[in-house]
Amino acid sequence: MSAKILNGSELAKSIKENIKKEVEELKKQGIFPGLAVIIVGNDPASRLYVDFKKKDCAEVGIESFEFALDEKTTEEELIKLIQQLNIDSKISAILVQLPLPAHLNEERVINAINPDKDADCFHPFNVGRLMTGNPLFLPCTPAGIIELLEANEIEIAGKECVVVGRSNIVGKPLAILLLSKNGTVTVCHSKTKNLDEVCRRADILVVAAGKPELIKGNAIKPGAVVIDVGVNRLEGKKLVGDVEFSTASEVASAITRVTGGVGPMTRAMLLKNTVKAAEILDIKNKKAYN
Repeated sequence: MSAKILNGSELAKSIKENIKKEVEELKKQGIFPGLAVIIVGNDPASRLYVDFKKKDCAEVGIESFEFALDEKTTEEELIKLIQQLNIDSKISAILVQLPLPAHLNEERVINAINPDKDADCFHPFNVGRLMTGNPLFLPCTPAGIIELLEANEIEIAGKECVVVGRSNIVGKPLAILLLSKNGTVTVCHSKTKNLDEVCRRADILVVAAGKPELIKGNAIKPGAVVIDVGVNRLEGKKLVGDVEFSTASEVASAITRVTGGVGPMTRAMLLKNTVKAAEILDIKNKKAYN
């Protein structure tokens, strides 16, 4: 069996074309979406991600505002900046690029963001709304995965869904979204016994463990759909996922590649959240003046 490649790049391109039209319509109404991106330090991967996000914004007509801070920026200075952006009418959404330097407390920094401007859906208020089935925003990577599945007409309802990884960014919120689509969900992690055996039960297998080629083809149920969230750079600069693509693609019915899979979808969902935040800000401003 040769698996169908789930093309996130093509789908993201289509989504961005729709967002561009939406932004043009909003501007006619006097609504100008703006995304503030804060990066602390000089981590090369973070720098690359920020540059991608700025490029995406430019493509759809969203204004981006970059705040590149020194590695030694204090928590007080960072939170003060966030508080200023919270009340800046030009800023619809705020993104703090993670990970932060070790001396900064990510939880306190995220908590400082106005939930209405929480582009990543990391604030506890938005996580709580997601958990109770009434989300304000959707977390970008999990939302991108759901859109990728649905665009390829992959039914979630009634399917055995296994998520490998329990991070707050991907694993946990994705499990909630899969449940909301009536999937039967198992979340695996470093303490899971017989991981391969659990994975072989999955009709839909999502791997976001951060471990290069953790899941091999022999851990995949024939005909399963495999979503690989991992991006790992090996010696020699070779990029691999958390799934061994060469063996997995021989067993799965559909699979994502490391590049052109989940990544472009994550960035497209960030643009969606920014547009939604602009609409929320406009509604609140109108209420304040009336």
